[in-house]
Amino acid sequence: MIEGKKVRIRAVETTDLDEIMKWVNDPEVIDNLLMRYPVSRHLEEKWLEKALDTSDMRNKAFSIETKDGVYLGGIGLHKINWENRSAEVGIVIGKKEYWGKGYGTDAMLAILEFAFNHMNLHRVYLEVYDFNVRGIKSYEKCGFKKEGALRDDRYSRGKYHDTIIMGILKEEYEKIR
Repeated sequence: MIEGKKVRIRAVETTDLDEIMKWVNDPEVIDNLLMRYPVSRHLEEKWLEKALDTSDMRNKAFSIETKDGVYLGGIGLHKINWENRSAEVGIVIGKKEYWGKGYGTDAMLAILEFAFNHMNLHRVYLEVYDFNVRGIKSYEKCGFKKEGALRDDRYSRGKYHDTIIMGILKEEYEKIR
């Protein structure tokens, strides 16, 4: 397990499916994710099967829970490029009552510790929509810096929005630890 101050990051389990289904179709939760369309239980079961496949060396999905064992959501390292030592990180706190309380920031710091000091990655990056102000603030607290933007990349809420690319290098992470 990967330990933060407030959270524990653990392997995804089949028993997580019921908790995942509680938020995976919640428009408020998925508004900040790449997801756009309703997801059936069958499709989520297929995603879960793929997440449980430990032979996939380019994608690693994990579950986030409180220290008391309350399932909060997921975090993962994707598009892992072993030659260039980089990966894309994605995170979701599905339990809205835990939003704005530092759980996502703690989970991100914990996965960065793991990525840089256990996987020997050099760069971790993410994509975030410009309207996700809470997420951007959290990522900046973790040391991510804006690297660029994909202009008018997402149509949501009746208009186009930029997708912001943010990244952090290992030496930048070392300075904030």
